[in-house]
Amino acid sequence: MITRRDAPQWVKEAGRAASRNAGRLTSGARMLPDFLLVGTQRGGTTSLFRALAEHPGVVTPNFHKGVHYFDVMYHRGQSWYQGHFPVRAVARRRAGDGTGAPLAFESAGYYMHHPLAPGRIARDLPGVRLLTILRDPVERAYSAHKHELARGFETEPFERALELESERLTGEVDRIRAEPGYLSHSHRHHSYVDRGQYVEQLEAIFRLFPRERVLVIFAEDFFSEPETCYDRVVDFLGLAHWRPASFERHNARPRSPMPEDLRNSLTEHFRPYDERLAALLGEVPAWRR
Repeated sequence: MITRRDAPQWVKEAGRAASRNAGRLTSGARMLPDFLLVGTQRGGTTSLFRALAEHPGVVTPNFHKGVHYFDVMYHRGQSWYQGHFPVRAVARRRAGDGTGAPLAFESAGYYMHHPLAPGRIARDLPGVRLLTILRDPVERAYSAHKHELARGFETEPFERALELESERLTGEVDRIRAEPGYLSHSHRHHSYVDRGQYVEQLEAIFRLFPRERVLVIFAEDFFSEPETCYDRVVDFLGLAHWRPASFERHNARPRSPMPEDLRNSLTEHFRPYDERLAALLGEVPAWRR
């Protein structure tokens, strides 16, 4: 049996186009997310998304892992966004007893890092819950660089990209705030160190959302004890206890092959941010234990 994930790319694109067109016409009958997986990029979001998507009490966007509405597609409007999600009546039938609907969600690793996305989410989705999975920022930076290199968004080797990061990002956040429609290539694709300063992003989120509506887990815990972490997420979302038959592991690889002096330098750079993160969460990050 060929699954949607295994279908040829042209089939996927055709399906997405048809889904978007139908979604626009029926947006009022469709769901909006009850929770969002907001980051972080290269932090294990794919594994967590797929595990949650299997839960019988959950539905995802049609043909998409993430819609990227609140970061780079906000100009398209809420009807366009809502058109990506299942029709409420269909979701109720999936629930089985006809009395309620599963929870809808999507995942976009840029939501947490984009300077305008949290505010847009808070304004447009009152009551939404936020879920984030964080990974050792040193490993995340290396993995992100490899990812951007493979996609053609990066041309420099890792060490040079780190040297260029500050120059590439100078003024970009200010411009995004001043011109909400501006799409910053470097802020999205070249933020190797900046994205790993998690505490700054979470402080911004906690200024907008009550703590009880935000859950932070660590990728290292999810990859080593996925059942325990999954149960914690299910409880946070108020879903019935259920587990997938198995857990996929993405980004769960051995230490990245970077020079030890560079690794040490990055580890020391992130130390004060990780200490602030521990104070904010009341929990030492997994990579610092």
